[in-house]
Amino acid sequence: MFRSANGQEVTMDGIIDRITRYIAEEPHAAYEITVGTDSQSHGQTKMVEVIAVHRRGNGGIYFYNIEFVRRISNLKQKINEETARSLSIANGLIDRLELALLERDIDIASLDISFQIHCDIGRYGKTSMLIKEITSWVTSYGYVCMIKPDSYTASGIANKYSK
Repeated sequence: MFRSANGQEVTMDGIIDRITRYIAEEPHAAYEITVGTDSQSHGQTKMVEVIAVHRRGNGGIYFYNIEFVRRISNLKQKINEETARSLSIANGLIDRLELALLERDIDIASLDISFQIHCDIGRYGKTSMLIKEITSWVTSYGYVCMIKPDSYTASGIANKYSK
C-alpha cells in the first residue's frame, strides 16, 4: 500500500486522482513525473518505491511504498530489481493517468510532461559499471533515465525511507 508524503495510506486509484487534480490545478505548467526505487539490505531487503510529480519551479507531491523482500546481496541483482520495479510502476501509471486526465478534458499530449525513471546509480562508485545497461533498458521503454546526482526520486526521496 502506498502512502502520501504525510504517511497516509493511499490506493493507486487515489494516487491517480491526486496527480490528476494536481495537474488540473495548473495544466500549463511543466511537470516531471518520476518513478524511482531504492533499497537497503540488512536481515531482509527493504524496497522503497516512489512516485513523484514535480511542478517545475513550484514544488511537488510524492507517494511511497515500502516492501520487505528476501535479502538481495548482489549489487547488480539489487539494481536490476529496483529498476524493474520502477518500470512496472511507471508502465501501469501512465495509461491510467492518461484516462483520468481525459475525463477532465485534458489531453496528456498537450501537456509539458517528462516521464522519467530515476535510478540509484552514478558515475562514481560501484554502480558506474551498470550505467550503460540500465540506461539502455529504461530508454528502450521510452522513458528518460536519470542517474545520480539527478535521480532525486531514487537517491533522495526513496533513500530517505529505505534507511
